[in-house]
Amino acid sequence: MDNKKAIKQTEITFTKEGELTIFKASDATQIHLDIEIADTDFDIQTGLMYRSSMEKKQGMLFVFEDERERFFYMKNTKIPLDLIYISSDTSIVSFQKNANPFDESSLPSNAPAKYVLEVNAGLVDTWGVLVGDRISFSHK
Repeated sequence: MDNKKAIKQTEITFTKEGELTIFKASDATQIHLDIEIADTDFDIQTGLMYRSSMEKKQGMLFVFEDERERFFYMKNTKIPLDLIYISSDTSIVSFQKNANPFDESSLPSNAPAKYVLEVNAGLVDTWGVLVGDRISFSHK
């Protein structure tokens, strides 16, 4: 008799915890997203690991207590992402575009950041987001 139990990786689904708007400085365009917020140690460490997909108008916002250079990586992350680094005054300071799934290379912000927004790879270019654009967000 076979007593082995199959271990199934739990699929983590998106839970809307707030809304975020990117304000483009160049033409006053606004991009609206539903966001999950990662502001606890566990949520920050886990991030978007183990997810198989994310909708175009969804993202995860990491909120840190301080502003400093950030280093992210894609360990256990199945979907390619764009990382948007944001200063404490809510202006975008840098990007890491098309971060590859499962890549453990460091993805530095190269500037002090208090927030990091992760969205599907390619959206920074699709939306034409630039350094100097701003964000605002609210959470439930």
